[in-house]
Amino acid sequence: MTTTQDDSGPGKGSKWIADDIAAAIASRQLPPGTRLREEALSRAYSVSRTKIRAALLILSKDKLIDMVPDKGAFVSQPTEQEARDIFAARRLIEGALAREFVGKAKASDFKMLERHLREERDALSGKNSKQRSQLLGDFHVLLAQAVGNQVLTEILQELVARSSLITMLYQSERDAACSADEHVEFLAAAKAGDADKAVQLMVAHLDHVETALQFDHAGGKKDLVSALLS
Repeated sequence: MTTTQDDSGPGKGSKWIADDIAAAIASRQLPPGTRLREEALSRAYSVSRTKIRAALLILSKDKLIDMVPDKGAFVSQPTEQEARDIFAARRLIEGALAREFVGKAKASDFKMLERHLREERDALSGKNSKQRSQLLGDFHVLLAQAVGNQVLTEILQELVARSSLITMLYQSERDAACSADEHVEFLAAAKAGDADKAVQLMVAHLDHVETALQFDHAGGKKDLVSALLS
């Protein structure tokens, strides 16, 4: 990460700071549970604590950090049980969603999803793990949008947002590439009109993502300022 020299310089806005911290979280320079002290961040970025508070609020809204009353801000640390519960819910919902998608999908839906798959591939070739996790999750939301059920889409958006954070923190790059490959396989089955195979592939895909999560390799806590300056 890089820092600039004065509070009024270019690129010193709270959004820029939030993006820089988010990149440090995504690259695991700031592991789950790391405390984000306002004073240390203010020194690291050479800005006021007011600007740091605004950046932390942005990160909190994105669910990347937890704001704990009377204790401060911490990098989000989803538990293993939370992850298991989320993926169990997703398997129930998305198995049915996959079948409905096969029955309702139009040619334009397949073209839209094929474009999205190309974006996934581009993200996998880069180093932005936050973007990678978001795109892999967005594929599932796009399926719900294609089906046309707004309530289902909103439920899935929440589950996918929580899943994306979990995979960003605990999934390897190799497993992310496997996820993209499984999206391709699912779309091929759906395009062929094979609903049973599409459901099987979707459930198996979510199983693979869950079983590949590495909760025991999240890394120890690091010095906040050193992590941001590295």
